[in-house]
Amino acid sequence: MMSRCGSTVTPAGGGAALTVLHPHEKKKQLAVRMCLLAACSPYGTGSARLAVIRMMRLLLRRLRPLSGTPGFLSAASERSFSVSPPPLPAARVRSAFVEFFRDKHGHLPVPSSPVRPRGDPSLLFVNAGMNQFKPIFLGTADPRSEMASYRRVVNSQKCVRAGGKHNDLDDVGRDGYHHIFFEMLGNWSFGDYFKEEACRMAWSLLTEHYGIPADRLYVSYFGGDAAAGLPADEDTRNIWLEIGVPTHRLLPFGLKDNFWEMGDTGPCGPCTEIHYDHVGGREVAALVNADSPEVVEIWNLVFMQYNRELDHSLRLLPQVSVDTGMGLERLVSVLQGKTSNYDTDLFTPLLHAIHQRSGVEPYRGRMGAVDVGQVDLAYRVVADHIRTLSVCIADGVCPGMSGAELVLRRILRRAVRFCVEVLRAPQGTLASLVPTVADLLGNIYPELHQETDRIVDIINENEAHFLSSLRQGSRLIERTLSRKDYKRGVFPASVAWSLHRDLGFPLDLVDLILEERGVRVDRQELDRLIAENQKVALELQAGDRAQVTLDVLSLTELQRLGVPHTDDSLKYDYHLAEGRYVFPPCHATVLALYDGQGLVSEVSEGQRCSVILDRTCFYAEQGGQSHDQGYFTLDELQDVLFPVEAVVRAGGYVVHWVTAADNLKTGDQLQLHLDQGSLSVSQLQQVERCINDIISANQIVHSQELPLQRARGISGLRTVDEVYPDPVRVVSVEMPVTELLDERSERQTSVELCCGTHLLQTGAIEDLVIVSEKQLVKGISRIVAVTGQEAARAREAGHVLSQDVDSLSARLGGSAPSGLDTAQCFSKEVGVLSDAVDNTPIPQWQRRELQSRLRALQRTSNTAVRKLETREAAVQAQALLEKHGRTELLVDLVETNSLSVLMKTVNQLSSAAPLSHVMLLSHQRYSGKVLCACQVPKVSPSLVASDWAVAVCRHLDGSAGGSEVVAKGTGNSNDITEALRWAKAFASQRMQR
Repeated sequence: MMSRCGSTVTPAGGGAALTVLHPHEKKKQLAVRMCLLAACSPYGTGSARLAVIRMMRLLLRRLRPLSGTPGFLSAASERSFSVSPPPLPAARVRSAFVEFFRDKHGHLPVPSSPVRPRGDPSLLFVNAGMNQFKPIFLGTADPRSEMASYRRVVNSQKCVRAGGKHNDLDDVGRDGYHHIFFEMLGNWSFGDYFKEEACRMAWSLLTEHYGIPADRLYVSYFGGDAAAGLPADEDTRNIWLEIGVPTHRLLPFGLKDNFWEMGDTGPCGPCTEIHYDHVGGREVAALVNADSPEVVEIWNLVFMQYNRELDHSLRLLPQVSVDTGMGLERLVSVLQGKTSNYDTDLFTPLLHAIHQRSGVEPYRGRMGAVDVGQVDLAYRVVADHIRTLSVCIADGVCPGMSGAELVLRRILRRAVRFCVEVLRAPQGTLASLVPTVADLLGNIYPELHQETDRIVDIINENEAHFLSSLRQGSRLIERTLSRKDYKRGVFPASVAWSLHRDLGFPLDLVDLILEERGVRVDRQELDRLIAENQKVALELQAGDRAQVTLDVLSLTELQRLGVPHTDDSLKYDYHLAEGRYVFPPCHATVLALYDGQGLVSEVSEGQRCSVILDRTCFYAEQGGQSHDQGYFTLDELQDVLFPVEAVVRAGGYVVHWVTAADNLKTGDQLQLHLDQGSLSVSQLQQVERCINDIISANQIVHSQELPLQRARGISGLRTVDEVYPDPVRVVSVEMPVTELLDERSERQTSVELCCGTHLLQTGAIEDLVIVSEKQLVKGISRIVAVTGQEAARAREAGHVLSQDVDSLSARLGGSAPSGLDTAQCFSKEVGVLSDAVDNTPIPQWQRRELQSRLRALQRTSNTAVRKLETREAAVQAQALLEKHGRTELLVDLVETNSLSVLMKTVNQLSSAAPLSHVMLLSHQRYSGKVLCACQVPKVSPSLVASDWAVAVCRHLDGSAGGSEVVAKGTGNSNDITEALRWAKAFASQRMQR
């Protein structure tokens, strides 16, 4: 009998306490058990037992190359050989690393820097632990700073690798160890210790304190490069041999794998890496640095001893340094006995939370071809991406249109697509995962807790915009594929690029949608457009507006031609209607085009140009306010967007710099659209609550005339310009204007320049309700509110609509609809109530909440409709099979008013009879409308489904579309028998070819 006692195994009844170093190794366990049995035997003498114990200790030393005193996290202290040990939590793995270097080796713990690089334009994100220490390596650290005094440092650094030289985005989800966001554990020496100390500390931490078996580890070192004149790093090799690494596990590699450089110039040097074999019990040196998931690098030790000069030569540094990096996620997977990082406690809570919100089975860890439908890949992508999004937004990097912000927008939209399309999760799922991320990482990175609400709002806002763009982009793809000038099989690169640039449509999603239709993008042309866009972006980033502003010769030519100045009065032309501000539609005519060289009459798709219109609603950059953003559409081409990237004034003309998504010429008629976004529900409530608090306080409204120049000195006053008279009237709430002029005053209040009439006290307003909110330009929203009795009526209307939604929700939450007609009625009722919520003056925050609830109800009713449609389709399909059998050609009539039911019936027939060519029509007797759906075998070279449907529907004065296999459409006919005959004849003729 043996009892477990803390970090030791003690023989029952006393005796020597024995430390067990490797209980997981079968042979070692057997040896230890044999020794213990002998030591505890009642037949052995005390001296015999002592001898056996000595033998056991000797055996353990033989089994483990490195001896030493077990540390605070030794295998002995955490494991027993009779029961599988509890896995070491990731948080403890992280803290143990810092404690080891702080307590045992005198390192200074330094907090992680934000993932947004500080003063380093060469990086989009912090992508390595050493980024924040570059001033030390480069010798540019301020000698007065704390950083200049660093000698030994340890930390866990937040890193993001997406975009630029280090980009893991496309690999994420495909394996178990690539991540965009990860934590880099590292220790540094700046002119202190060097190779020997670094190697010994690393080996001690891994094998003694974390208890990783030494026979699972391989070590690589720099083997030299004759062409570069670099000798092999024999110093490091000899150090590892002294430590006890066998020669067959000590492997030389070249510049690519074991020589680290900061950039084209600067400090650099050889590195040595420690690799872990997840399988063990074998010799697999050939898998080191072979990109095998079974043998992975876990720690990289870089020895900076050279400086790369401008002429590419190397010089020895006067002060050598050590820079090490070990990915926390990989280390945790090793210590928790997992081959995939996603199976560790850094990810499992997230994967569980995703499953709770999804419409698919739980995560099963499948990869590659066995992951049917890419469900598990989607789990991994969403889990990885929400960590990245949370950390980046907390550090001030938000989804945007350029640089790191653009990369983050791509990450967010990739996550949304996997959430919605693969995991079948409802809108809002992604943001709902943020609190889980904060629970996992917030203790070490407290900003995640502090910024949770803001992160959720930003993700939800961007998701809603993307899903809207997704719907619009899908329509644009369909319209492009149905164009007469479309070249079958090759999708226009300009349209694909417009989808990506203007709507945020991921290019891989474009490829996926097109692949389903047997179409591909013109990749060569797309690459050209991308390169051109990058060039222009760099010009804009550098402040080059030359291409936007017309040159003096072109301005003179415009005046000679009598082109009138732009009427931009519409930027102020708005009115209040039904409780909300309305900006009237702006239609305009193209008067002139400027291609950067001179005036032209036409530009082609993909070309950047300046556009001058007869009128515009866009605000041009001036007076400290940035220009509006938005897009144009051609009157005859509403789905194609011409993004407006800059707006400036030049000689009385408003110049819009756009990218032509299609051909554009003078005389074209356009519709102008301003970009919008919205405040969150909580922000709307906060604004409304703040104003009503001021109303309740019945604060005094002060006013005073001041010289314009003196008014400019009031703190917090918006920019004033020449449109105000001098002297000007200043109006303030609660604080007299004279106090605002006191530079020593730190009090804040509402203040503005206004010559209009104002209330004398705020209490006269009685009540205020925000009924509309609209973003005019990025970061600036226009809020519409009603007061007094109008506010009371808005609150009452909101209450009534809320009750209506409650009632409908209760009815939908009861028993499922008995029939398809009932389910469709529910769906229509949800739509009618949604229209009422959208258009009735009610509190805007309440409108948002009701809209969200109604969207959920719409999804519920749609699900019920789809299930009943599937059931009805099954009945129809069975009846048709009994009537026709599994014939090669099946054309018939079905009684239904739903194109969806018709399509489902066709699908079920084709599943039951995969070699059949099936077309079904449905005749709406009262309207004469005909619904059409068809499907053909995938191996049907003579009859293409889209050709069949298009031909039949055109014969019926309608239209259709689809792919080579499935298609649908509509038409009109008073003679359905003739329509059936024609459809069958067309198919028969094609099939006989």
